[in-house]
Amino acid sequence: MLREINFDGIVGPSHNYAGLSLGNLAATKNAGAVSHPREAALQGLAKMHACLELGLAQGILLPQDRPATGWLAALGTDASHAEPGLLANAMSASAMWAANAATVSPAPDTADGRCHLTVANLATMPHRSHEWRATLAQLQRAFADERAFAVHPPVPPPFGDEGAANHMRLAPGHGEAGVEVFVYGVSGGAFPARQHREASAAVARRHGLAPERLILAEQNPEAIAAGAFHNDVVAVANAHVLFAHEQAFAAKDALYAALRAALPTVEIIEVPARVVSLADAISSYLFNAQLVSLGAGRGHPDAGMALILPTEARDNPRVWGWLEQLVAANGPIRRLVPVDVRQSMANGGGPACLRLRVVADPDTVDPRFLVNAARLDAIGAVIARHWPEQIAPEDLSRPALWAEVRAARAALLATLDLDELA
Repeated sequence: MLREINFDGIVGPSHNYAGLSLGNLAATKNAGAVSHPREAALQGLAKMHACLELGLAQGILLPQDRPATGWLAALGTDASHAEPGLLANAMSASAMWAANAATVSPAPDTADGRCHLTVANLATMPHRSHEWRATLAQLQRAFADERAFAVHPPVPPPFGDEGAANHMRLAPGHGEAGVEVFVYGVSGGAFPARQHREASAAVARRHGLAPERLILAEQNPEAIAAGAFHNDVVAVANAHVLFAHEQAFAAKDALYAALRAALPTVEIIEVPARVVSLADAISSYLFNAQLVSLGAGRGHPDAGMALILPTEARDNPRVWGWLEQLVAANGPIRRLVPVDVRQSMANGGGPACLRLRVVADPDTVDPRFLVNAARLDAIGAVIARHWPEQIAPEDLSRPALWAEVRAARAALLATLDLDELA
């Protein structure tokens, strides 16, 4: 049976605040702060536990090897000789944000009836541009069943592709044919538009999507300029519901009309800018929430939906007041689930950034990438034992930290029987 599975990136042991992501206001604001990798990873596991308690299917993606020696070697250097900026890019734990790992089209949408995944090239940011090879290796193992999946390498540069963070799918149900919306940027003022239209179109062609069930929509340049570096900072979709800020899209009326034509049952919940400003939406990560169907895994398809939100949304009275009114109206969104992912938020990634949604039959997925509560507890024990407690900026150049980070990752791979990813 097809189910939506959330594959969360486990926060890596090199999690640090180097401020590498131009246009990500939280990341640049906290550049140079002391990070807490152990706390960050345990916060991520707590969020996964919360998802399991809601009856959701849960998977994981693993931290990547750091420092990224292959990338440094391609630049003619190594960790011992790289200048500080390059070394910081090689030490990034940004692969934890699994929403940027790939774009996923479920089997009901594709021409060949398989679930297609295209790994994102992340070409616009140096610290992320070297992630795709390790991501591809993981996805090829997790989704190795070629009867059910097709895993594609990245779209070639210079066309920037940042994965599912700029992709939404709407459908009557997860296992039914849907409408896929690819959101691209053209201009973002002082900040780069990271998702290129050419990359989105290429992914859609690879996945064999029917033109009548495909929409290419431009992100509002005002949103990018305000700090919405990905669409999932201002909009999120689930099943037949689109939840978006009034200023999310460049031509919202045309997008809404196209959605209603392709999916007549669509419900569009728009948050007005006069109530929640772009600044409030971005600082609280209101839309970087997991919008999930409750009861789907327990035989109760009419249980409504929940928003799994960062606690920062609860802490903003304008945002939380609007959300409480939304839930009280007894519409499709009926529950608010705040989660503490403050370590990730300080680097510019909320609950939705941490997960990649894949609609598939869990029996077709490599079980080593699926988790239950006991498996999460085993991962937590490894993190508590091996992850660094904190990393200051000056620590990035310490060989002792490099060794500690590698040993921590090796311990996790051994626990999960995934040593081949070493």
